[in-house]
Amino acid sequence: MQDAHVAPFGWDKGLQGRALFLIAIAFSAFQIVVAAYHPLSSQVVRAIHVGFMLLMTFALMQHWLPRRSVPALAWLLGVLALLLASYHWLFESDLIVRAGDPTRADIVVGSLTLLLVFEAARRIMGPALPLICAAFFAYALFGQHLPGDFAHRGYGFDQLIEHLTFGTEGIYGIPTYVSATYIFLFILFGAFLEQAGMIRLFTDFALGTVGHTRGGPAKVSVVTSGMMGTINGSGVANVVTTGQFTIPLMKRFGYRPEFAGGVEATSSMGGQIMPPVMGAVAFIMAETIGVAYVEIVKAAIIPALLYFVTAFWMVHLEAGRAGLHGIPKDECPDPWAAVRRQWYLLLPLAVLVGLLFSGYTPLFSGMVGLALTAVLILGAAVALRLRGNALRFAFWIALGVFCAGFFKWGISAILSVIAGLVLLCFFVSGGRATLRIAANALADGARHALPVGVACALVGVIIGVLTLTGAATTFANAIISLGKDNLLLSLMLTMLVCLLLGMGIPTIPNYIITSSLAAPALLELGVPLIVSHMFVFYFGILADLTPPVALAAFAAAPIAGVSGMRIGLQAVRVALAGFVVPYMAVYAPELMLQGDPTVLAVAWIVFKALVAIALWGVASIGYLWQPVSWPLRIWAFLSALFLVAALPITDEIGLGSAALLFGWLAWRQRRSVVATT
Repeated sequence: MQDAHVAPFGWDKGLQGRALFLIAIAFSAFQIVVAAYHPLSSQVVRAIHVGFMLLMTFALMQHWLPRRSVPALAWLLGVLALLLASYHWLFESDLIVRAGDPTRADIVVGSLTLLLVFEAARRIMGPALPLICAAFFAYALFGQHLPGDFAHRGYGFDQLIEHLTFGTEGIYGIPTYVSATYIFLFILFGAFLEQAGMIRLFTDFALGTVGHTRGGPAKVSVVTSGMMGTINGSGVANVVTTGQFTIPLMKRFGYRPEFAGGVEATSSMGGQIMPPVMGAVAFIMAETIGVAYVEIVKAAIIPALLYFVTAFWMVHLEAGRAGLHGIPKDECPDPWAAVRRQWYLLLPLAVLVGLLFSGYTPLFSGMVGLALTAVLILGAAVALRLRGNALRFAFWIALGVFCAGFFKWGISAILSVIAGLVLLCFFVSGGRATLRIAANALADGARHALPVGVACALVGVIIGVLTLTGAATTFANAIISLGKDNLLLSLMLTMLVCLLLGMGIPTIPNYIITSSLAAPALLELGVPLIVSHMFVFYFGILADLTPPVALAAFAAAPIAGVSGMRIGLQAVRVALAGFVVPYMAVYAPELMLQGDPTVLAVAWIVFKALVAIALWGVASIGYLWQPVSWPLRIWAFLSALFLVAALPITDEIGLGSAALLFGWLAWRQRRSVVATT
């Protein structure tokens, strides 16, 4: 999402602001009811979800027309989008009966809806993705005139519109289904935790644990962003929230502005691969390839940890090279005091993780986690007004007993508890302020879901065209023919496609496009299913750090006070090893716990990865105990390449070379210490 296009989110500013605030709350309420009770068919839920998205997008994005005409036209387009979505609800049975034989009204509704989705995407994320989707649409209309294998048999306009705007192959396809279920709930879950003070808890904990160490402020950024990524899964959102604190802190303690911004951008983007929530792509991936979400989480755990180890190692070396120290110990908060003060905020996250790893669906787990978060926020407001610890303990025990009714009456029990707490908050001192926090969380969750939801709807055009024309098979065959004798070449081509697409579009459409085209080819070349999709996923994320269009870097630019291009270059430098871990996983799937890996096999590949990361850091930063010369940096770089190559005896060469390098640097450091004493 390109935030430069978004008007300030002034919910309390004027009649329009209040109306938008109420619409956002209604949107969140609709999603909660649908998740809890499933009163509507999946097709209707997807259509209404997109309708709400378009209404809010047009109401928020009011920057391109003359000021006097903007509000009326923007609201008109938004209301029209919601009415068009309601068409699927009102005429659901008729649409099912006449599937494949659309009426003129159906084509008009579908065409207008498609135009509004294109325009909403253009407003919220710029022209790149709409232009790519328009090219696919044009291919479906006129591709029969192309030469060679890419020509198709030809499709009429009516057939194309019906395929893309009715049914589950176009704008209401799997990405929209995932957005309307898992993604929205998890975004709402993160919004509630943020409103409750989770950012402060994570920041205080990070400051207390690593703030006093060498380069502590940058390490705080890595730890805080990594922990925030476990609940919100949004890179740009992490930058603009945690970055407001961490980037100025890094600058104040001596880090260059571009490096500070690069550290924050790199750490924040890692949130999309950090279990348990990860990013929206993880949910789409699970649904697309038909595996349990927990399998995606298992595959992501080790690479995610290696990603943050890389960032941590890079800032440690940069601090040594620049002679930077940490925050004085007496200025750092007590991390365990912060945990004791707000430990209850960790309970919903613990329940969420427990449910996911117990085999429950992400929709169920997210709903329970969200409901428990609301209970904790509202219950705390009431408990604080009770006198005496005994009374408070009794209150929380009673609340727990009522919530335990979930096992007999389902989610209705917890929602009834929430309704009762809302009523109590109207009558206790400070309760209404807590209700405002909850309302803001509902509204913020709806707003944060907009770029994700609109992107999911629009990329349905690409999926629909690929399924209609069979172009994905043609493209996959082309990659297979190029790389049939060279898997590395296929991987590099796929990486380049991901990075090039990522320069213009967000991670979600990037993954959907490349997974539709390239992932099947990698699967044919022997790459395991999850690994092939994770390979595409990782480079879609890294594209947001790669200049010239690095969204995370440009989001950090106003805070750091330097250009996004300079921040992007530093982000690539900090995340350098992140570009290599996906390749290692392809050649050694044990890194993603695929196949039937033994403990020894996993330990070996992790050890190799850690040594390679250490070498990449020395090569990139040029420091280890003391400055490292260019010849030795090249030595480190080549040693790391040997560890990645996964060819006969390359591991032995890489480890032997690394041992010699580290031994030489340690000997030089010891000599310099002796000389100075």
